[in-house]
Amino acid sequence: MKILSHEEIVNKIDHPFFHLISDTAEELGLDCYVIGGWVRDLFLERASSDIDIVVVDPQRRVERPGIAIAEALSKKLGKKVHIAIFKNFGTAQLKHRQLEIEFVGARKESYDRNSRKPVTEDGTLEEDQNRRDFTINAMALCLNKDRFGELVDPFDGLADLEDKTIATPLDPDITFSDDPLRMMRCIRFATQLNFHIEEDTFQALSRNKERISIISAERIADELNKIILSPIPSKGFMELEQCGLLPLIFPELVQLQGVETKNGRGHKDNFYHTLEVLDNVAKATADFGNLPPGNGQWNSPKDHALWLRWAAILHDIGKPKSKRFDPLQGWTFHNHNDIGEKMIPAIFRRMKLPMNEKMKFVQKLVQLHMRPSVIADEEVTDSAIRRLLFEAGDDIDDLMILSTADITSKNEVKKKKFLDNFIAVRTKLVEIEEKDRIRNFQPPVSGEEIMMMFGLSPSKEVGVLKQVIKDAILDGKIPNEYEAAKQLLMDEAAKMGLKTTN
Repeated sequence: MKILSHEEIVNKIDHPFFHLISDTAEELGLDCYVIGGWVRDLFLERASSDIDIVVVDPQRRVERPGIAIAEALSKKLGKKVHIAIFKNFGTAQLKHRQLEIEFVGARKESYDRNSRKPVTEDGTLEEDQNRRDFTINAMALCLNKDRFGELVDPFDGLADLEDKTIATPLDPDITFSDDPLRMMRCIRFATQLNFHIEEDTFQALSRNKERISIISAERIADELNKIILSPIPSKGFMELEQCGLLPLIFPELVQLQGVETKNGRGHKDNFYHTLEVLDNVAKATADFGNLPPGNGQWNSPKDHALWLRWAAILHDIGKPKSKRFDPLQGWTFHNHNDIGEKMIPAIFRRMKLPMNEKMKFVQKLVQLHMRPSVIADEEVTDSAIRRLLFEAGDDIDDLMILSTADITSKNEVKKKKFLDNFIAVRTKLVEIEEKDRIRNFQPPVSGEEIMMMFGLSPSKEVGVLKQVIKDAILDGKIPNEYEAAKQLLMDEAAKMGLKTTN
């Protein structure tokens, strides 16, 4: 962060669009301020293209002053700008080149306890700043000519930025009770910016956690996804757990917590292990542009990173249901990958996450996440690699990222051995892929061709013959080629007493 002088602030906002807003405000007799996240990010030296402008009518003559100034600007800019007006909220949005600017009249708010939607009325700049969620988001810069670039910071948000502190402008109990989504935003900002939450503010999270029940699952998921996409997402999950919000919004994850000991034998805490795996995947996917391309299901590299990180969060989610104690083996979690895969649709449905190919991607990685480790722990055979490529398909690179991140042993010798073996697995993956073209493998002889050759309808015999060909290719008994597959097919069909129709 950088403490900017008034002259430096003026230079930072010396933009034709801000001057155009300033001129228009003067013409209409309005006061205009850029407020919120753009101002915060200016001092944090972070790029930001979303700009919020709060408009004050000191004479109380203009109805909906935010809309009035946006409409005046739109007329000046003509076809260069797109305007959207929301009369019910008294707001307007302008899109100009790479900028999105929202104009709103200064307002004060009051809340009904059963809703986060406030009753609003016109207010002063001070009243508008009072209703803001955090001090670092309540700072405003004046755009009027006589005060251009003047910082209005009644809650010492600049000092909180310098101290890396998240705090509310007013009583945090009121702030969070009025709009409980602010509790999620509090932890999200602390995670994204790597800030700490001021003590009384954090205690208010605990005191008001039950209020989260009035917030829609979609809004909670949106904030959770932003936490997941942060550089160190475990920070957010730890704070959600410590304040008591996590059991309310994601109870399955909390159930991973704890270590049980029996006959002197314990197991690792799977909650903290999961957070470590999540951080490992976050580190591996920090540069979104370096992610493998996938098969076209991603909206963007960031979207790809999000669902890969969700796979990390859920990779061991089936362990509580699969945990057993064996006197010889100790604690076991057999088939936790199968159980976890089956749990995912219910979790996604409840949390209003997408029930589409993104969920299926997460399921697939959860199902397969142990396979590379099993291969690496044994002899790395061509057959095992072929089968891994066949099952993972285009998601093999994502699977390897997740499986590598899953190596969290505190035994450095054991950890190094696994990582060295993973290098052998990756090398063999490349070799087999180049040689046998197994990724997204389809048998060289199709089921339709088998039915035509032998005059069969869809039946068990067709499935058996297809499986024989598939197994022979994956086990390296025949090459992944048509003629070799057809010859094997003829031999196996003869053993089954089948004859061609020719």
